[in-house]
Amino acid sequence: MYDQEAAVTSVTAEDYRLPTTVTPDRYEIRLQPDLESYTFAGEETIAITVHQPVNEIVLNAIELEIDRAVVERAGRKLTASGIELDSANERARLRFADTLEAGPWRLTITFRGILNDKLHGFYRSQYQDSSGQTHRVAATQFEATDARRAFPCWDEPALKASFKVSLVIDDKLTAISNTALESERRVGNDRKELNFKETIRMSTYLVAIVVGEFEATDAVDVDGTPLRVVHVPGKRALTSWGRDIGAFSLKFFADYYGVRYPGDKLDLIAIPDFASGAMENLGAITFRETALLVDEKTASRSELERVADVVSHENAHMWFGDLVTMKWWNGLWLNEAFATFMEMLAVDAWKPQWQRWVSFSVSRASAMAIDALHSTRPIEYTVRAASEAGGMFDILTYEKGAAVLRMLEQYLGADEFRKGIALYLRKHQYANAETTDLWDALEESSGQPVRKLMDSWIFQPGFPVVSVKPASNGRGLILSQRRFTYLPHDQPNEQRWHVPIIVKVRTEHGTSTHKLLLDGPETTLEIPERVEWGLANQGGHGFYRTRYAPELLSSLTSALSELAPVERFSLVSDTWAAVVAGLTPLAEFLKMVRLFRDETDLNVWRALLAGFNYLEMIIDDGVRPGLQARVRELLAPAAARLGWSPQRDENELQSQLRALVLATLGTLGADRECWDRAREMYANYRGDPASVDRNLVPALISILASSGGEAEYREFKDNFKAARTPQEEQRYLFSLANFRHPELLRATMEMTLSGEVRTQNAPYLLHSLLYNTVCRERAWGFLKHNWDKMIERYPENSIPRMCEGVVALATLEHEVREFFAKHKVKQGGKTIDQHLERLRVAVAFRNREGADFEINLGD
Repeated sequence: MYDQEAAVTSVTAEDYRLPTTVTPDRYEIRLQPDLESYTFAGEETIAITVHQPVNEIVLNAIELEIDRAVVERAGRKLTASGIELDSANERARLRFADTLEAGPWRLTITFRGILNDKLHGFYRSQYQDSSGQTHRVAATQFEATDARRAFPCWDEPALKASFKVSLVIDDKLTAISNTALESERRVGNDRKELNFKETIRMSTYLVAIVVGEFEATDAVDVDGTPLRVVHVPGKRALTSWGRDIGAFSLKFFADYYGVRYPGDKLDLIAIPDFASGAMENLGAITFRETALLVDEKTASRSELERVADVVSHENAHMWFGDLVTMKWWNGLWLNEAFATFMEMLAVDAWKPQWQRWVSFSVSRASAMAIDALHSTRPIEYTVRAASEAGGMFDILTYEKGAAVLRMLEQYLGADEFRKGIALYLRKHQYANAETTDLWDALEESSGQPVRKLMDSWIFQPGFPVVSVKPASNGRGLILSQRRFTYLPHDQPNEQRWHVPIIVKVRTEHGTSTHKLLLDGPETTLEIPERVEWGLANQGGHGFYRTRYAPELLSSLTSALSELAPVERFSLVSDTWAAVVAGLTPLAEFLKMVRLFRDETDLNVWRALLAGFNYLEMIIDDGVRPGLQARVRELLAPAAARLGWSPQRDENELQSQLRALVLATLGTLGADRECWDRAREMYANYRGDPASVDRNLVPALISILASSGGEAEYREFKDNFKAARTPQEEQRYLFSLANFRHPELLRATMEMTLSGEVRTQNAPYLLHSLLYNTVCRERAWGFLKHNWDKMIERYPENSIPRMCEGVVALATLEHEVREFFAKHKVKQGGKTIDQHLERLRVAVAFRNREGADFEINLGD
């Protein structure tokens, strides 16, 4: 097993941090990209401060050729006598024959580089328009440490400077950078020079440059800030939704933080090829097209929600990340967790009918599924080499981080929490901060011991299960905590958390709410009257599981109508987690499920069906008919109640629930009547798209893929290639991994390396194939055989995510472990360990419950 700590113990600070003898203050960067040869030439002049006499300047550079370096000061000019490029450490050493004395200097560097095809650094992209003509794009993606691929720089977050960018490009092209255009002039040979205004002081990873044939919407004025959506030609009709949430969230955050937006403009830029969802470059946020461009008339609620979430997340970063930045990569969670928390606030304010905080419970549960592993990690941990930062872009940073912030906000109160955040931003604007700085600001504003409380959540891995039992006299509850894990641990665990708990209690006099802090092994909540039932996570905001004594659980399940939907979600989710951990028999969960046949909440259904999806992943084919029958029995009443068409005055959540129920009935339940109706509805949709509810369309495609054959496969593949919107392209592309015919699935595998699928999508298509029970072993063989090609072609950050699909290979555990023992994944060691432990959990579940699957599912 790869041990991250052991792997870096021999590394010293000098190996991964630049010397502090010279630091930058201001960059003037002039780049000339050539989109025909995929190269660029550059020159930069950097205002630097030499803090003590030196004979060399060390800065970051990789995949660059440095032709010349000169320093100047007060008429004194020195040319570097030696330029050494250290590719292993991604550095350049500029040596000088004479000593540079302390004080301000100007460093000018002339260099060259390539527009790579790896979707990081300064990279190239191409796309075809509706007529089949190919167009080229150059774009940047610098987080975490790839600015050094575009220009030599001090590529560390604490070494902030201002940037003045100039670009020389073909006259027919457009360019965007972080700030507004200051001037433009022709420079001959059908080229022009664009000069952009100077930025605020910021980190190198936030510099953005995009060059290509782009168009922009008219600007929306947001309290003096012009906001546009930038896109390739032909996609203007897909911009209004992203622009609307962009404008709303930008104003929302300025008001929430009490600090003006720090840039002079804001462009939201859709890039044809983009490795991540989006990137928070100040003033020039770059997006994968599916995360920004959408047709609000045809997109499903989930697809619209994704765009709203991502745009709001990136806008939140303009303050939390860009204006105030972590000092080093161990504090990355501060940027991402807080932006995730703020995206929920903004979208919930924009579309309160979506109940976004309620649906966030699903994300919280997904984070718990990883954090219950022994191979989890603290939210914040020591990052030594900057290359390790890539491993922090995971569900623990985003979802767990946001969840514990929400838990803190609910415990302190929304107003007190907001005051602390505003104080933090005012104290550290244009500078860098650490986690403790945030706790200090919250303590100062609230008067609460925030640091003591939050350190237990941020700096140690895992989370507790809070066990609840009635007091001996029946007039209270006894709450205790211990770490929740899926697999038994060899050593006794003494971990403790400061758990802020909001308890809802029912007595003969009604319901009441109580706040308490469980900071030891056990505490008692005294209630004057006899307790009928007690719920230990009111509102579902706590990042912990609950486990109730049998009599309390029985009382709770008898009073489901008195619980809020999110509380019912937590009850189901916690029970299923206990089943996976071996604390509760599968039969008990299946018995509980029967109580929810009349459930009407979307997220509760998601929790219920998560258990059945897990079972489908691990059972043998011989047991599958029993599972399908149980799913049909469970879903039949809901399907009959919801029907196939929208009902009068129904809300979006009910429409989404219909899609979830019918999609599951037709795929996991293999219901033949559902197949026939789905074919009929899909035929209507192809004739008249408006005839089918937009939320139901993805469900129809999913059902037809699961039940269809070669004709449907050919049609869906053609639809993928001719898609009108990014969302439609994604629907049809990923449906190709859901067919059930082995030869069709083999063709989908080949697509992942044939060039038919963009490298930003291909790893995730293979991820889906690994989960398909018909072809998962074959997909695993395909992955192993083509591993070197995939490592060469796919973006680095996508490889660990692609490999998540191995958790479905319960019959191949030993083989999977052997493979990853020999094939290390760059920046993904911890994530691969988690995949392997999840596979081990699935095998343990299968071994524990497998003998009774047929009995339980046939009951």
